[in-house]
Amino acid sequence: MNPLLKVQSISKSFGDLTANSEISFEVNKGEVLAILGENGAGKTTLMNILFGHYMPDNGQIYFKNNPIKFGNTRHTISLGVGMVHQHFTLADNLSVLENIIIGQKSLFSFSLSKKTALDKLNSLIEKFSLPIDPDAMVSDLSVSQKQRLEILKTLYKDCELLILDEPTAALTPQETEGLFKTIKNMVNQGLSVILISHKLNEVLSVSDRIIVLRNGKKVGEKKTANADYKSIASMIVGKEISYPKKIKSKINREVLRLEMVSYKSDHDLDVKINNLNLKLYGGEIIGIAGVAGNGQQSLAKLLTGHLKPTEGKIFINQNEVIDSSPKNFMNQKVAYIPEDRNKDGLVGDMSIWENIIMTETDSIKIFNQLGFINSKNSHDQALSICKTNDVRLQKIDQPARLLSGGNVQKLLIGKWLYRKPQIIIACQPTRGLDEGAIAAVHRMILDARKDGNGVVIIGEDLDELLSLSDKICVMYNGHLSKPLDTLKTDKLTIGMLMSGKGF
Repeated sequence: MNPLLKVQSISKSFGDLTANSEISFEVNKGEVLAILGENGAGKTTLMNILFGHYMPDNGQIYFKNNPIKFGNTRHTISLGVGMVHQHFTLADNLSVLENIIIGQKSLFSFSLSKKTALDKLNSLIEKFSLPIDPDAMVSDLSVSQKQRLEILKTLYKDCELLILDEPTAALTPQETEGLFKTIKNMVNQGLSVILISHKLNEVLSVSDRIIVLRNGKKVGEKKTANADYKSIASMIVGKEISYPKKIKSKINREVLRLEMVSYKSDHDLDVKINNLNLKLYGGEIIGIAGVAGNGQQSLAKLLTGHLKPTEGKIFINQNEVIDSSPKNFMNQKVAYIPEDRNKDGLVGDMSIWENIIMTETDSIKIFNQLGFINSKNSHDQALSICKTNDVRLQKIDQPARLLSGGNVQKLLIGKWLYRKPQIIIACQPTRGLDEGAIAAVHRMILDARKDGNGVVIIGEDLDELLSLSDKICVMYNGHLSKPLDTLKTDKLTIGMLMSGKGF
């Protein structure tokens, strides 16, 4: 049987960077192929070549035995290839049907019948079990409904191969399960799917075959039936990974408390915070789950002094916080691992050692009374932190932006742990990291908990939150649920809260 898609020896370089090197694979009719790899492995470049955004340096791609014209997205779509990007491209001020038919014909063409388009859309909705109201405004749709619409847009163009790029990034567990049913239904109808994801558990549950990219090269391929989490993770990283295990920790004194904390500002883009109550103890990890945009960003800033509550009180070590400033929170032993490590965590053009000492302005070991930097002590401290936390670098003077994402995260966590904090606020601590770096970060967090620190992890990866946390709260529309014991709850319960049910 001839494959639906055949990729032969695709290579692509950007200057000295080789993004893809001699990559070959096939996709058969009616199968789900998952493509895995760490950040920078070449997945996005490969899909952009396949979909017509990029021109390869060499190689060829055939779809149904027809060569794809590189650099021509319209031609790729006409052959029957569709792509749903991680960030949707919908017009919020138009209806579902209008989003479907926009761009189908020239603005000066009168040949497109709205009734014909509606009939075709309703036929696709029924055939693929993708319920949606054609007259609904896109601005009123949920995230999962918008994704459903993006899939229908590609199916409307008679797509036979659908590329899904990180499709579950902003979905609740129930919405993810619904998407997987949709994928399986599409495959049963004869469609083929390429799934780009970093969530191994999801890939193992929905795919038929897995290929792995590393450093721009294809390094492995397995039938999903013969694969497991550990073997695929090792293939992605290139070595066997040792994952840390959470052990029972001794809970000690209360280190952080929120009492009816609210935050409202006309200038803040995040959801307003309403009447939050939370207690954190030393030796405890609390996970904050929720779909992005429900107030997590403001919560993190409140917990680290970057925002001041408009109502309510914050207590650290049972003392009310009067001065809500990052400096005061830092002095009270609060560490902050920001969501965007490159934007908010470091200054990329400054050296590694300079980034490490930026928080040490009160240290007489680093700065003397006249404000001059002690270079030797600064370098020694930076080298010690990097060695202790396995931050892999060329030299301590190199710009911090040259570090990989995993090494940046280990650097940020390591420099805070050096200060011996009592409270750690970690936002999306492993987002975009490879499996090896994820295991290292998890180990650092669990070690901090074992040392008696209180930790708050704000994230969207439920598997991670359930494996690390002692308790989980859910944020929805600026409200915080009561804490749930992770040993006595499950994804279904958390997912219901994430969708607003139970608040």
